[in-house]
Amino acid sequence: MKVTNKDLECTLKILDELIEDYKDKTVFDKRNWRTYEQRFAERLQKAFTELQPLVQEAISSIKIVKTEFRGRNSSMTIEQKTLLVLLKHLISKSNRNMSVMLIVFSWLTKISVSYKTIERLYSDEEVVLVLNNLYFLMLRKKGIKTSDSCGDGTGYSLSIKTNYCAEAQKLKDNAKGINTKEYKKTKFIYSFTLMDIKTRMYIAFGTSFKSEQDAFFKAKQILIETKISLDSIRLDKYYSAQMYAELFEKQFLDIALFFIPKNNATIRGPWIWKRMLYHLITDPHTYLEEYYKRNQSESGHAEDKKRTGWKLGQKREDRVETANTLTVLWHNLAWLADA
Repeated sequence: MKVTNKDLECTLKILDELIEDYKDKTVFDKRNWRTYEQRFAERLQKAFTELQPLVQEAISSIKIVKTEFRGRNSSMTIEQKTLLVLLKHLISKSNRNMSVMLIVFSWLTKISVSYKTIERLYSDEEVVLVLNNLYFLMLRKKGIKTSDSCGDGTGYSLSIKTNYCAEAQKLKDNAKGINTKEYKKTKFIYSFTLMDIKTRMYIAFGTSFKSEQDAFFKAKQILIETKISLDSIRLDKYYSAQMYAELFEKQFLDIALFFIPKNNATIRGPWIWKRMLYHLITDPHTYLEEYYKRNQSESGHAEDKKRTGWKLGQKREDRVETANTLTVLWHNLAWLADA
């Protein structure tokens, strides 16, 4: 069967109705909260058990050669630094509060450092190397070589709190007609993750101060480094363009795309694009069933923000990237423990 631009145009006109019909006819399984909470607790418990051995294995493949001998040596080992920054991110405390809480932890660990030391861990080259190794190690442990994937972007706040005095004074000045000079600062960052639907592990991720698209391209670069092959991918309407179709076709020859076309879409384009539209026009129900597996990405982000919070609490670009990496690591660690 040959499809034309007229066929596509007719399908796009009734696409909203097709989506509504699909949702009405689809029966979604209700979550058993008792089972869900039990499995969540079991996964987290197993994740804590496996964390230290994984960190030790990630460190074992790194050889550090010192070229700078000035300054005093750190009071913590690389393992302690990595575990500390991971736990700090999970607890979602500020650097200052975490340094105070270490007094309690010191009863067991004998570690006591300032909040500045904790802050510097986010840009510590050794720690960043271990976190990077830890990410690839988890994917290897899970045995992901090919993937039916879905992707989505989200945002994280950078500020911990708004200064009340400054805001109150700003309101008073505005009431008096005084134009106070405001310095625009980035208040949030973009994050893009690509998830393996079967295991719910993040197989690629990216962080950007500029745009979600920039975060997407960074994630794509990490995907290349993982050497994981994509069998299929589901992305939202923002990525429904021939440019992205060509991008995936170039890297993965037989990949199946599941995008929702924009209203001005045409049949013209690469073969992979034509094949996607043919599937949508000839069998919309099956196509939408595959596309809406993308909801896994949205629920993954909700899960992450519930676990580690929606604020990263860092300002410097390199430290923000480390903070987002920690969010991804905790997500993957939780699902690594899943049977």
